Amino acid sequence: MIPSLPLLAMGVASSSALASAQTAGSITQVGDSLVSAMMMFLGNEEKVYILDKAEGNAAQINGHPAWGSVWDINGHSAQLMDVATNVFCASGMHLPNGSYAAFGGNGAVGPGGNIGSVKNDAGSGAYDATYGDYDGGTAIRILNPCTDSDDWSSAQCQWFDNATVLAMQKRRWYAAAEPLGDGTVALLGGFVNGGYINRNTPNTDPAYEGGAAEPTYEFFPSRGEATVMEFMVTTSGLNSYAHTYLMPSGKMLVQANISTILWDPDANVETALPGMPGNVVRVYPASGAVAMLPLTPANNWTPTILFCGGSDMPDSYWGNYSYPYYNTWEYPASKDCQRLTPEPQDGSSPAYEQDDDMLEGRTMGQFIALPDGTLLVVNGGTNGTAGYAQATGMTPDFASMPYGESLATGPVGTPAIYNPNMPKGSRWSNAGLSTSNIPRLYHSSAMLLPDASVMIAGSNPNIDVNLSTIYPTTYTVEIFYPPYFSASVRPQPTGIPKQLSYGGDYFNITVPASSYSGSANAAAANTTVVLSRGGFTTHAMNMGQRHLQLNNTYTVNSDGSYVLHVAQAPPNPNILQPGPALLFVVINGIPSNGTMVIVGSGNIETQPTSAVADLPANVLNSAAQGSGSPSSSSGNSSSSSGPSTAVIVAGIVGAIAVIGVVGAVFGVCVARRRRAASRQHPSAAYAMGTTRSGYVGGGGGMGMGMGMGSDPARHSDSSAFVPLQQENPSMAWNASSVSLQSSPYQDDYGGRPSGADYDPYAPDSPRRPEGYRS
Repeated sequence: MIPSLPLLAMGVASSSALASAQTAGSITQVGDSLVSAMMMFLGNEEKVYILDKAEGNAAQINGHPAWGSVWDINGHSAQLMDVATNVFCASGMHLPNGSYAAFGGNGAVGPGGNIGSVKNDAGSGAYDATYGDYDGGTAIRILNPCTDSDDWSSAQCQWFDNATVLAMQKRRWYAAAEPLGDGTVALLGGFVNGGYINRNTPNTDPAYEGGAAEPTYEFFPSRGEATVMEFMVTTSGLNSYAHTYLMPSGKMLVQANISTILWDPDANVETALPGMPGNVVRVYPASGAVAMLPLTPANNWTPTILFCGGSDMPDSYWGNYSYPYYNTWEYPASKDCQRLTPEPQDGSSPAYEQDDDMLEGRTMGQFIALPDGTLLVVNGGTNGTAGYAQATGMTPDFASMPYGESLATGPVGTPAIYNPNMPKGSRWSNAGLSTSNIPRLYHSSAMLLPDASVMIAGSNPNIDVNLSTIYPTTYTVEIFYPPYFSASVRPQPTGIPKQLSYGGDYFNITVPASSYSGSANAAAANTTVVLSRGGFTTHAMNMGQRHLQLNNTYTVNSDGSYVLHVAQAPPNPNILQPGPALLFVVINGIPSNGTMVIVGSGNIETQPTSAVADLPANVLNSAAQGSGSPSSSSGNSSSSSGPSTAVIVAGIVGAIAVIGVVGAVFGVCVARRRRAASRQHPSAAYAMGTTRSGYVGGGGGMGMGMGMGSDPARHSDSSAFVPLQQENPSMAWNASSVSLQSSPYQDDYGGRPSGADYDPYAPDSPRRPEGYRS
């Protein structure tokens, strides 16, 4: 059980009150996350793990502000967890055995987002004595999810976060993460330290930006040295948190700026696909809602990606590392939606297809794949972009910023649901859905829970904790109950396995007669078995999110029960990469509680595959009926245990060496490092092994065709995008507002011509991508 500790935030309602609050379409406040939920992932059927950036949260752990917690799904309460490094704007991904990794982040900071009190050789923070955080730029943090039956005092249930033992080759902030078919995680691009967008103005060094950008990719576990990815150069500026989706072929769809490619991660070969119609930017900080549509037997598990919202601001409005040129909050977010099938099975060329517009424009809207095959969008604003700043190119001082540090406004409190199977023109609806009064803007998050409700948390468009501004740091957790919560009966399947293979013998799931009412034949014919992976959520993205329907047949029994004969996952691990997923049985659109399963071998390796076994023919029984009663209900999340709590660090990193010995001593190491940090040289207190190899410019130069004498306002200017404060000139960037619109290098891959005078909305704009709508 989790031990009783001083800070345990209990839910705001009792179990009976919460049960009565599970009304279809409602949004209910349920508790306090203790730290603002910048990142979340579902660890098992009991726990959601939460990460925040290092900041001045009132909740304290081990003598410093906390930036990690774990949410108990059944108890609606949070428990603090210690995290050593600054997780600010990291990426993350599941691992094949059900554990999770968080990659990269920012340098150590103290109050007000200032550089940590102990600096590294690059000029960013190695450690801060006030907040107690270490540099997270190269960190790889590993978490093995635990349940109430585990020993939470054990290192096996805590974050492993020691970059002297486990780290990336390059500093990555806002990097993309996507697993391959063997469970290896590809890590793409990112900033070196931080900023609004990933470019200088003028953009004379689109590859490295004088040491500020990281255009390479690498793998975890490592497959060799980090290598330049040309796409990260081509899309310079607007390529943070690139959208990445592994395809059945093993190639990866990568979308950023207005460009789209298929990338071969084995050969580092890029194949250009059409550019984004209308030049709508979907990546951070435009932050559109992006998700893969359900993979089903009907579409032969062929991936189609849906892109909605974001921003079509002209390229020059985006500015540079410091802040946007334009007052973003005055610019409406896009409501445009596009579908793309990157690998059509009919042999046609991939092409974007115009889809129904969203009900309103959204930036920072977030898609959650629901078990019934629909997509929920929550959070976000109608105007502006993600990010925060204390100035823009048009508003030179913080006192004139109308929404504090937020670059967005118009919070959208009403969710909407997209049904991909409805005819065009009728795919979106918010009918019957409640509206939240809590703004969920920058650093909000959402996650599907095992009972098929959706947890919504976070929002913090502030450099440090601010409880009094118009869009404050938010700790309140809400639960959204989708329309299927109107059902009085929920399926109660039995016989669900704990592990699925790629191909092989089918398995049986029994659905009792109490799970439905009416004809057994009709219920069985309208039953699906789905695997739902919520992914690692941050910045309106769910990295790794997928929904896959398994093939099945059925046998209806005379007592009204029926047996589902369910095929294993398709024998191609690229379709659903190895790792954890919730298995739902869905009858007439009503899901059961999800059961956590592991798909694949549980190891990072070439996954074993087998031929697909033939399924038995359907067996019907016209007399069989369900016994479900309108007076019965089921909505409580399951509490059965998830995967084994064996040592994750030893298991995962055994592929790359020595990690197994560190778990037991990690807590001691952290305590000793914190006590000693103020007395030691940074390299001794927290050796990161970071080098500046590959930086353009070298030495102390900017690598931007200008000397430091022409850099008037970067290093400690509080009006700039604050996390970028640096003392070393090689890590600083030009913030001159007079050149914010002078951007000679722009994304040509997607079809946007170079040149600062280009206006994608002018009637005579050249090279409009197909599907552009004026």
